[in-house]
Amino acid sequence: MSQSRAKRRTKKWVAASVSLVLAGTLAFQAGPQTAAADRGVVDLWKAIKPLSTIASAMNTGAHPDDEHSATLAYLSLGLGVDTYSVIANRGEGGQNEIGSELGNALGIIRTRELQEASKITNVTLANLSQKLDDPIYDFGFSKTPDETLAKWGEDVAYERLIRQIREKRPDVLIPAFLNEPSTHGHHRAVNVLTVRAFKDAGNPQVFPKQLEEGLQPWQPKKLYVPASDKDYNVSLPVNEYSELYGASYSQLGEESRYMHKSQGMGRQIDEGQGTAYYKLQESADGKKAGGKPEASLFGGIAFTFEDLAQELDAKGKDNKVVKQLKTLQEDANEVIAAYPSFAKVAREVHGMKADVKTTVELVKASSLEQAAKNDLLHRLAVKEKQLDKASQEATSVVVKVKPETGELISGQTAKVTVTAFNGGEVDISKVNLKLNVPEGWTAKAAGADSFDKLAKNQTVKTEFEVTVPKQVADFNPYALPLISADIRYEAFGTEASLHVVPDNAVAVLPPVALSLSPEAAVLNTLKPDDAVSVKVTATNYAPGAEKTKISLKTPEGWTVEPAVQELSFAAKYETKAAEFIVKAPANVKPGSYHLSAISSDGTSDSSRTVQVIQYPHIGKTYYVKPANLAIQAFDLKAPQGLKVGYVSSGFDNIDQVLRQVGVNVTNLDAKTVQFGDLSQYDTIVLGIRAYAFRPELIPSNQRLLDYVKNGGNLVVQYHKPEDKWSPDLAPYPIKIGQPLIQWRVTDENSKVTMLAPEHPIFNTPNKITAADWDNWIQDRSAYNPSEWGKEYTELISNGDPGEKEFTGTFLTANYGKGTYTYSSLVWYREIPNLVPGSIRMFVNMISLKQNGTASTSVAAAPPK
Repeated sequence: MSQSRAKRRTKKWVAASVSLVLAGTLAFQAGPQTAAADRGVVDLWKAIKPLSTIASAMNTGAHPDDEHSATLAYLSLGLGVDTYSVIANRGEGGQNEIGSELGNALGIIRTRELQEASKITNVTLANLSQKLDDPIYDFGFSKTPDETLAKWGEDVAYERLIRQIREKRPDVLIPAFLNEPSTHGHHRAVNVLTVRAFKDAGNPQVFPKQLEEGLQPWQPKKLYVPASDKDYNVSLPVNEYSELYGASYSQLGEESRYMHKSQGMGRQIDEGQGTAYYKLQESADGKKAGGKPEASLFGGIAFTFEDLAQELDAKGKDNKVVKQLKTLQEDANEVIAAYPSFAKVAREVHGMKADVKTTVELVKASSLEQAAKNDLLHRLAVKEKQLDKASQEATSVVVKVKPETGELISGQTAKVTVTAFNGGEVDISKVNLKLNVPEGWTAKAAGADSFDKLAKNQTVKTEFEVTVPKQVADFNPYALPLISADIRYEAFGTEASLHVVPDNAVAVLPPVALSLSPEAAVLNTLKPDDAVSVKVTATNYAPGAEKTKISLKTPEGWTVEPAVQELSFAAKYETKAAEFIVKAPANVKPGSYHLSAISSDGTSDSSRTVQVIQYPHIGKTYYVKPANLAIQAFDLKAPQGLKVGYVSSGFDNIDQVLRQVGVNVTNLDAKTVQFGDLSQYDTIVLGIRAYAFRPELIPSNQRLLDYVKNGGNLVVQYHKPEDKWSPDLAPYPIKIGQPLIQWRVTDENSKVTMLAPEHPIFNTPNKITAADWDNWIQDRSAYNPSEWGKEYTELISNGDPGEKEFTGTFLTANYGKGTYTYSSLVWYREIPNLVPGSIRMFVNMISLKQNGTASTSVAAAPPK
């Protein structure tokens, strides 16, 4: 920048001048693409505000939705701080409030939700978990950090966190949770790692291989932890209302939390509500927090280029660098002053880009110590990226990557179009469009990829022929996009570059994807001659006609009829089915067995299922997994003629498994629950948390109780208090324990004692023994009751090792002529995973009407 430009009078920006333009800009529709109301002057401000500061902060958490959303919004959108969110796992072990996906499929959903949430708060996101079935996996609720770190692999998790800190070099670290016994073990583990990493990230002896790769040690300046209004050092005014955004930062944070729909996150809050409190736990200079509250998380930390210049000047360091840093501060001020004029902002942004480039060269040539150089060069590199984003917004350059299909197969050639549109007043020149593809792929431009000029309302485009190699790894939904584009252009004599990705995932899928129905099946060893019917649905992902031979690979001694079926497809996405009859040998033993579906085109075999995951708020992606059918062989007696009505909350597949084992199950809709003849069902089952997600249940609850009183058998699975559960929904009161974290059993191998071993639930039609509690997965129970009526029979006692056992986990009582059973056992995880004991017991539970009412033995007194 010239001296005359540097001395130019900084214009005063008045927020009120644009407040009318920006009013109501936050009423946008959630979705993977930016909504129209969240564009233009708001996005321009989001892009230029970070130019005013060089500070950075990192928030660490365990799961998607752990992030301190209001704080992130305040730091990033309010202060312009370079803000990072680092999340450990993908939330695979959580519950799902929008569908029945669990495990990896849920992890994919929660990851996409986290990505969309991070866009709203303008935060840079990173995950420690890197791939499907990563060791840093959400294995379910944990009560201790030691268990969590042992299962994750402490060294693996710690190395990845140190790497993130060294790459992003935050000035301030903020773990999302404290290491307190009342907190989820995953949350505590991330706190433990973050507190330790605060010192170790700056120690070159810790993970020295990272330094060999080019990373440098980095010592954050401060470590803050969550606090209360009773004991804190910093209070952040997240309740502050922004005229620019038409909302408070707390409200902005909640808008991002609404993206976590699978976890039911996001709430309506009024303007002016909320303050975020933090306590200083450690600082790099060893100073402890004083008695007086601090004004900012960044007190004593360089916040602007001017602050950096003063620090260097005070140390008598390179005068040229000091002077240039002050110039960058003037540049940033002038960019802000030019707002909201797009053309003026563009001019100032490109002027600042030129000065950043000059500063980089001065720093490299300076006599500064290497650590100081590394620090400055990192901050300048961040600023270059921010300036590129600011240039895009100020010039109104819109770049898109448009594959002709997002579903490719190995060896395929497809077209991908990259377009650049100039919607602003600034003419840009020397435009270059580049398509990025993975190593081994080819991308050839079918026409020109460079253009001399791009004027207002003009579009340039380049079509690329992309060829996928014949050997390709399975699609990884957690990896960077397979296809992306870079555009370079010049404005006001300086170059800018942008990186863009397609709106939805581009995946390489098998030519023919196979899905098996069922995906899991029970083989009753009491009826070994019964055949298992297996339907294989094949979907053609090849771009045209395709032929394949479908077969099943079975354990030794099993038979399949027919051995092979040939399918022909005329076009992409065509679906056809092949049916097989599978029989086990007569002497089949109890145990776990697997079948695989194979697609063969004569030259290669494939055994892959493609699960398409698509929701409006996260767009479309894929989960590619082996095309397997799990078969669990065990003895099971299921009563004939039992008729069950199932009220699903949409979160489990228990009804499907019951049908497999011969139970007549009807899913009850709202009309049936409200007005239908319930007496026709021997048993009615309410899915987990059904009162929260089936609005007809509470007004129809008396109908359900009358159904029991008249001889019905009602089974209610666990609820949370916030699920609109109240103790009087049950015929005799049941109160759920709080805090919820203390009323669950997380050790799936914990000892279970049957308190009423003679009860029909443990005897008819299946005899339940200690072996039926073996091989459970993830948890035993969740949200156990703390109080219940004396009318209930307590069926089991169970608890985590070293803790008091719960006796209210499994309760049943006579009510009138019928039976009411409430259970906090996690049937929804065990039964779809074919845990034999869980299925045998559930069948007994739903068979109570046929086998007599509940035991009339006196229940033990409930715990105080």
